[in-house]
Amino acid sequence: MRKKEYYPKEPPSILYSQNFIRRPELVETLIETSSIGKNDVVYEIGPGTGVITAVLARFCKKVIAIEIDRRLCAFLNEKFSQTPNIEIHQGDFLTYPLPKKGEYKVFSNPPFRFTADIIRKLTRAENPPIDSYLIIQKEAAQRFMGKPKETLPALLITPWFNLSIVHCFNRKDFKPFPKVDIVLLRLVRRKNPYVARKNAEFYRDFVTYAFTQRQPNIKVALRKIFTNTQIKRLSRDLGFSLLATPSELNFNQWLGLFQYFLIGVTREKKALVRGAEKRLFLQQKRLKKIRRTRNDPHWRQKR
Repeated sequence: MRKKEYYPKEPPSILYSQNFIRRPELVETLIETSSIGKNDVVYEIGPGTGVITAVLARFCKKVIAIEIDRRLCAFLNEKFSQTPNIEIHQGDFLTYPLPKKGEYKVFSNPPFRFTADIIRKLTRAENPPIDSYLIIQKEAAQRFMGKPKETLPALLITPWFNLSIVHCFNRKDFKPFPKVDIVLLRLVRRKNPYVARKNAEFYRDFVTYAFTQRQPNIKVALRKIFTNTQIKRLSRDLGFSLLATPSELNFNQWLGLFQYFLIGVTREKKALVRGAEKRLFLQQKRLKKIRRTRNDPHWRQKR
């Protein structure tokens, strides 16, 4: 008889809320069709009850699982005490140090509310994973892929990673049942990035600046950066309408704009975009803090 799987008896706090995958057979199928092999080191974010952890250990060299919930961490340490290629670490993945050298991969079903922060950490790491598989909400996956229209989050990742949905789940695959559609998002690190590392921050500032201008179209949004003659020529050469909104341009068109920006505008105009992404990030962080305070009077106890 199969041993009954563990689930927390008490409802997890909103901070740690998570939908646990139910069937090891499904996890096995997903890992079999992934790039994960016997020589890989795989990081798992929020292993929960260890369903994925146990299967990963059969397929790869080592599993390093980071779990923030102390109760689950204690359970996992006991569960895998006789499995030498599994390491359980208690802590917050967002502050956990990733390896600075060597190749590693990620396969995880993290809490959905931390999806954006986790993807940001993985894709901005000094040594990013070469391949990642994240179980996330379909709507979020599409946003990071720039589907059906281009998005700022997608543009901030695409030069260095190729994103694709490799599996669509049934809601009954999880406990408790999620109220949204869930997919497996794959992020593969590009061997030949579209933007050089030395220009990465500048590129992110450029597209963030354009997307955060309160303007109706790309011509007006970038009027302080490009002259009227320049933007008209870029529109013709790259094939976009001057009346298009930033989200109506595709990645290749944005890449073309940035490449011209590097060589075709003055130093003073380049200075206008500097720090745009950092300003947006701090603004979003303040908004999250305000929402958390208003929605949960006990939020200080959960930090």
